[in-house]
Amino acid sequence: MGSIDHPTPPAFTLPAALQLQGYDLRREGDADLPFLFALYASTRADELAQAQDWSEEQKHAFLTQQFNAQHHHYRQHFPDCSFDVIEHHAEPIGRLYLDRRATRLHIVDIALMPGQRGRGIGTAMLIGLIDTAAQSGLGVGIFVEKFNPALKLYRRLGFVDVSDTGVYLEMERMPGTGIHADRAQAQPG
Repeated sequence: MGSIDHPTPPAFTLPAALQLQGYDLRREGDADLPFLFALYASTRADELAQAQDWSEEQKHAFLTQQFNAQHHHYRQHFPDCSFDVIEHHAEPIGRLYLDRRATRLHIVDIALMPGQRGRGIGTAMLIGLIDTAAQSGLGVGIFVEKFNPALKLYRRLGFVDVSDTGVYLEMERMPGTGIHADRAQAQPG
């Protein structure tokens, strides 16, 4: 598969509140491939549960093929992307792939292991990304599968649909919109 280490510095620093709780980002490396495969497989578990006529070997072969295709696609189409592993007390729990563009920070992928979901980690990271982008006058963009439960979170944080590709919604949150703008306008000036 080749090295996946990239010299690009992280495009994002985790919010201090997450760092104080033992969360960190670090550059992804070849040694992370087994973890990254397990993380990817966890994001497809509900979908594969419906393939009841597939053997475990067929499911594993499908996941391997899909993971390898995604891995290759990301590196081919996002050469300047910051590929980072999210850690909690030095244990990998997720990934954040972030591509800095002229007008926005583009979230190529953000995923947490099942035991880490629903605990506010992703929300805190997204708010941190929104704040980081806004400091540079940038928006934040992401493609989200239409059945992804996180879609509600993105909308709550002020992301709006930009386009519909059939399977994915392209969403963007422009600076000065959404929850942060509302809070700023509500505060006395």
